[in-house]
Amino acid sequence: MNFHHRRLEEPEIALIPFIDVLLVILIFLMLTTTYSKFAELQVNLPVADAQPPRDHPREVIVSVSADGQYAVNRRVVDGRAVDLLAAELRAAAGGTEAVVVISADANAAHQSVVNVMDASRRAGLNQLTFATRLSEPQRGR
Repeated sequence: MNFHHRRLEEPEIALIPFIDVLLVILIFLMLTTTYSKFAELQVNLPVADAQPPRDHPREVIVSVSADGQYAVNRRVVDGRAVDLLAAELRAAAGGTEAVVVISADANAAHQSVVNVMDASRRAGLNQLTFATRLSEPQRGR
């Protein structure tokens, strides 16, 4: 048995073959790659075209109170007949296309609102918008 220690040799790194391989790869890439220069890149930016705003149609505001009374553009309508309300709506629209804005009190009867819808149909005003007026908050509670 041989008990003496052998000294391990330190590994050698051969750099010259490694450099030779890298140079061959570099030469291959330089010969097979084509390079081109661009003076500038063409970028297509988004374009926005603003159309002129449409004329807002005339608004006819019909207010319906809690007791069923009508007001067209803050002018109280005498009576509650649908034909009378249709005539008032036609006069308020002035022969133009108008939007009827129904502003009803929170305690107004549903039939009163239906009557305004029927009157606007009879007047030839087919665009309707609804707005509800909430009752005032009670103070002192």
